[in-house]
Amino acid sequence: MDLFEAMEKRRSVRDFDPARDVPIEMIEEILRCACLAPSAGNVQPWRFCVIRDRGLKEKLAEAALGQAFVASAPVVIVVCADLKAHAAAYGKRGVELYSIQDTAAAIQNLLLAATSLGLGSCWVGAFREGEAAAALGLEESLRPLAIIPLGYPRSSSRRANRMDHRRLTVYM
Repeated sequence: MDLFEAMEKRRSVRDFDPARDVPIEMIEEILRCACLAPSAGNVQPWRFCVIRDRGLKEKLAEAALGQAFVASAPVVIVVCADLKAHAAAYGKRGVELYSIQDTAAAIQNLLLAATSLGLGSCWVGAFREGEAAAALGLEESLRPLAIIPLGYPRSSSRRANRMDHRRLTVYM
């Protein structure tokens, strides 16, 4: 699947096929693609926690305000920003802005790679960070920024309507 097709097909999937696991080779390829994202000063502040353990996925679903579909995915990837890495390079601006921008770029690559491999995913940003960090045993400098459930979609989902880019663009 080419990039443009992956962008067109990507959807937020919340219903996963429980009978199909995600091979480790696919997870590795998805994470490799995530790491191809740009980052300020090439700091590459993203860190990935790959979770298959049912109990831990349930803790993350609870941290995600009770979004049960998080626990139903065969794999959950929690994407974190290494704040210490950006603080060393860029101080406060690195911690407050660049770490989030850089990690978001990696997340988008991850989502598109998953789509290109026929997997469904959902970018979950609504969660209690402290609860997720505690469940994962993260060190203080790692900030969880997204929970990404990942698996084969059980059914096809309709893409959310998107505004026409011409309504959102000003040429000067």
